[in-house]
Amino acid sequence: MTGSHSFDKALDLQPVDDTRMRGQTHPDWANMVGPFGGITAATLLHAVELRPDRIGEPLALTVNFAAPIADGEFDIALKPARTNRTNQHWIAELSQDGDIKTTATMVFGIRRDTWSDDESRMPTVTGPEGLEVSGPPLPWVSQYDMRFVENPFPAEDAEPSESSRTTLWVRDANERGIDFAALAAMSDIFYPRVFLRRGGFFPAGTISLTTYFHANGQELESIGGDYVLGSAHANRFSDGYFDQSAHVWARDGALLASTHQIVYFKG
Repeated sequence: MTGSHSFDKALDLQPVDDTRMRGQTHPDWANMVGPFGGITAATLLHAVELRPDRIGEPLALTVNFAAPIADGEFDIALKPARTNRTNQHWIAELSQDGDIKTTATMVFGIRRDTWSDDESRMPTVTGPEGLEVSGPPLPWVSQYDMRFVENPFPAEDAEPSESSRTTLWVRDANERGIDFAALAAMSDIFYPRVFLRRGGFFPAGTISLTTYFHANGQELESIGGDYVLGSAHANRFSDGYFDQSAHVWARDGALLASTHQIVYFKG
């Protein structure tokens, strides 16, 4: 991928020592408070990808957002917790001035040629062509070409919805190809489901996000800058928290990633 793209600039990391890398937030990926969670997840994943002792490809990523990340430099400390014959476990901590802001665990693995089946079926929807590009006026949103099939970002005076499901086509606005870091970021593009159910904006923020990578690197490379289809829904809202599940498919129906997160909200 080209280092001139804002996504690659946001993922730019320089080694500090044998266990730490240093990066900096990028204004193109700003959210309402701090950077877009997806770019943080992508950066943590990329930090391990850069390690010379890393084996295999990403299988699982869990990111815990402990505190808002301020604009500016940050450090990522990495530790390989265990390496087995076919998989490797990593622990990461993102900090600013010694204050931990985000923690993560990652599993990388060597993929083998085995029997395969896909029980998750991509919904039958209209293609992205002809759908309008939409989304809230946030810097990170403008980095994507989002075309909603159902339930786009609600207006401030929207009516409550009985369904929490949103489905949309999405690709990089400049058609940057998809790799594992880009897929990690796309797994967090879904706005909080409480906005849709309650019909408006409420304070909300992801606390923990887990993404499972089902596609291999060759599959992702074959997609290029094409659209992928994402669909997200919530399972339960209670006591100030809700969870939401999502899937991301290639245009041909292959499941690329599944993701789950727990979200804090008020209202």
